[in-house]
Amino acid sequence: MTDRPRPSGPHRTAPLDPGTLDPERRALHDAIAGGPRAEQSRIPLVDDHGRLLGPFGAMLFSPGIGGAVQQVGAALRTDPDLPPRLRELAVLTVAAHTRSAFEWSSHEASALDTGLTRGQLQALLDGAEPAGLDDAELITVRVVRDLLTRHDVDDGRYAEALSALGRDTLAAVVWLAGYYAMLAGALAVFRPAGADPAV
Repeated sequence: MTDRPRPSGPHRTAPLDPGTLDPERRALHDAIAGGPRAEQSRIPLVDDHGRLLGPFGAMLFSPGIGGAVQQVGAALRTDPDLPPRLRELAVLTVAAHTRSAFEWSSHEASALDTGLTRGQLQALLDGAEPAGLDDAELITVRVVRDLLTRHDVDDGRYAEALSALGRDTLAAVVWLAGYYAMLAGALAVFRPAGADPAV
């Protein structure tokens, strides 16, 4: 895959050593590093020293909020209203728009596993609509892009989305777009060391 997002600049923060964490941060660390997310992840969530990588390390900076954020992510990964292909398409739409290298690398292989093609992923990176998507997938890309660029969808798009996705899946897509945009924002602000994806 060419023209993938790249890290946005030099590192600003170092991963926190698990041995130095207070009880609240340690509990969150252990929930992420040893929970279902770690079992399902295609890329390492911790480094060789057990320190959380990517946005997960940044969640420790504000553990009360970070815990809630990681629970939203867990809910999105298992939501029955978000079929895997639709979920990965939406995630990569956010990653391409925000140029989030970590999120792109974290989800690219999973998207390919769902049957999306390299050409379709390249179209997302290029800001185009991928060919060969069904109505639900195409409207998902459009809704996510509208949310990221306009922070809204117009009445026509809303009607299309209700028809193609249904209310519950549309709601899940909206929450997913916000969640991954939030992670991309945290990565852009904190630029954690050890979060550089293998590109």
